[in-house]
Amino acid sequence: MERLKLVLQYFQSNSESISNGICIVLALVSVKLYTSFDFNCPCLPQYNKLYSLGVMTVPPIIFFFLGVLVNRHTGVMMDEWMRPVGNRSKNPAVVKYLFSAMLQRALLAPMVWILVTLLDGKIFICAFSVSVDPGLFSGVPNNTGLDVIRIMAKVPCKEDVIFQNSSFRKAVSRYVRCYSQAVGWSILLFLIVLGAMGRLIKPCFEDHAAFLQTRYWSNYLDVEQKLFDETCVLHARDFARKCVVQFFEDMTEDSILHLPHPPFISNVSERWEEEEERLHGVTRQEQMDQLLNKWYYGKPELDVTRIAHRPRPCVTWQDPGGRTLYSDV
Repeated sequence: MERLKLVLQYFQSNSESISNGICIVLALVSVKLYTSFDFNCPCLPQYNKLYSLGVMTVPPIIFFFLGVLVNRHTGVMMDEWMRPVGNRSKNPAVVKYLFSAMLQRALLAPMVWILVTLLDGKIFICAFSVSVDPGLFSGVPNNTGLDVIRIMAKVPCKEDVIFQNSSFRKAVSRYVRCYSQAVGWSILLFLIVLGAMGRLIKPCFEDHAAFLQTRYWSNYLDVEQKLFDETCVLHARDFARKCVVQFFEDMTEDSILHLPHPPFISNVSERWEEEEERLHGVTRQEQMDQLLNKWYYGKPELDVTRIAHRPRPCVTWQDPGGRTLYSDV
């Protein structure tokens, strides 16, 4: 249980960890779907390749767009790309970094699906059994009344009666599966080598300081959007509470009730003042619409000097003789 809590805390620590977790889940789902997928080749020369191509391409496309959809980097990237310049200039490097991060995560599940299908080999057999030269194998069924192309198209269908008591179908399937697995392992090796070379060579041709700046500001955009959404939720909750209380007060303004003061309510005014501070002076719909409009068209400048160096009250405690005991800032 403790390990599970640690894993959940890791994935909840930042949006990048959440995106990684979602992509891993999509990859596992793709493997599970393939293993539970009932693959039935048409065993017809004109449909085998079309069916196999559909199985090889349509699910990866679906998983790719799912990865783009659930990735938080997608929304942050589009917001930064499409927003007006306003008081803050755009940084193309940040948009490029977010796009690269989104693309890498979205491609994980499709690549897993393609590699699993190639390593399994059934789809490859369905697609290319017709292209195999039957002269390479013995035991070709000759008394079926079918031409060679139709016989080869039926190789993926092991239940077909023309292959009963014949090792021809198994030999052809084994031959094509070897090619399929060779292609799959080659693609996997290429991806691993490409990733390793990218990790090794990239620092040699890239300014690491610029990369740190790009990564920092991409994380900043994500955190800023989260904090803005959380602040809007708090403001909306307090605004709604005020509206409801005001509605009931307007309905009962002519009636006066004299009730004993509950002993557990001692800081009602303090709590009310705290809610007033959360509203930040925005008490009307037109003000809120104007504020949101200003946030979109003119996001604040990336300079917090004024709020970081604003004066803070200093309280000095003195004894009856006027001597300073200590100061509290």
